[in-house]
Amino acid sequence: MHRSAKRLASLLACAAVPVMLVAGCSSDDDSGKKESGGGASKSATPSKSGSSSPSVAPAKMKKLPNPCQAVSQDTVKKLVPKTKNADGEQGKSSDAMARGYCAWNSSDSQGVDGTQYRWLDVGFQRYDSDPTLGTGEKRATDFYKKQVDAAKATQGAKNTKTGAVEGNGDESSWITYDLKKDGSDFKNQTVVARTANVVVTVNYNGAGLAGADAPDPSDLLKAAETAAKEAVAAVGKANQ
Repeated sequence: MHRSAKRLASLLACAAVPVMLVAGCSSDDDSGKKESGGGASKSATPSKSGSSSPSVAPAKMKKLPNPCQAVSQDTVKKLVPKTKNADGEQGKSSDAMARGYCAWNSSDSQGVDGTQYRWLDVGFQRYDSDPTLGTGEKRATDFYKKQVDAAKATQGAKNTKTGAVEGNGDESSWITYDLKKDGSDFKNQTVVARTANVVVTVNYNGAGLAGADAPDPSDLLKAAETAAKEAVAAVGKANQ
């Protein structure tokens, strides 16, 4: 089945939909400035009455890794064949200590007959402890749950399934679903993990374009889990 290069380019743009799951990549999260992940932990300070405000344990993770280096080059090559940019495309962030994002996608110059397309992105969100908002770990736990729920509620998703990822941070979940875009069936995999006060979100999707067979969802999920575990490990290394 033939498609013009222009139609293929339009279709590829649609494949980037899961990126929106990574909240706060280029702006503060939806709870406002008070909820921003960055900023130093506030210590107890005396009030006018002589009492002190509540103190909270300091956040464990103080740094985030470079998001475009959080997944190995070997993994990128395996997950995103003929990638447009092997170094990844880093998202803008108003606070690199609080959030980071990077994405890779297949080149759009592979032709239109029997093309396999892949998209991979990884996002990080780090929270500091705050006496009025709770510990960094609690805040990260709340955000972790929101990310999982957001993936489950993806508009137009079908055949949604969820499960736990063993051995990945303090807690980790996978969500898979099918999404039809411009006549092609995309297989989407999202893995969300929390390690202390940092949340990692990995989106990985693929489709067989122009008559090519759709990829095996189980293979895509294994690949997404591999990328997520590397990203969580990168957080640990950045804080050694």
